[in-house]
Amino acid sequence: MGFLLGDASRLLRRRFDQDARAIGVTRPQWRLLFALSRAEGINQGGLAEQLEVEAITLCRMVDRLQEADLVERRADPADRRAWRLFLTDKARPLLDTMHEIGHRVIEEALDGLDAARRDALAETLGIIRANLSTRPTDEPLKEAAR
Repeated sequence: MGFLLGDASRLLRRRFDQDARAIGVTRPQWRLLFALSRAEGINQGGLAEQLEVEAITLCRMVDRLQEADLVERRADPADRRAWRLFLTDKARPLLDTMHEIGHRVIEEALDGLDAARRDALAETLGIIRANLSTRPTDEPLKEAAR
């Protein structure tokens, strides 16, 4: 089961990478733009935490996206050391294209599954995610330590 989940995830990532390259965006940039679209005005530290990347890594990614005129940094009025991040007008059509690509890739992946099986798959994956999210990753399983 783990290998199937891992392979499916790897193949999805690979397909997203191929299609993202076609529009000039890397998958990490895609993730950043998508996350920012859901939380515009977030500070860089908060976005780094949300994406589970180091602050310096996020800073470099934002630098590149700012150079491409896709992301704008604005001074945080409450903290002069912090920057708030916003999408530019140029990023919005790109996000629409990214959503279309994402939808197309998911449809390709789920081809042959009717609505009931798709719903069951989504529910099952949600349960798996919830099960694995309940224990902190740095806390070893007590039974395995015996």
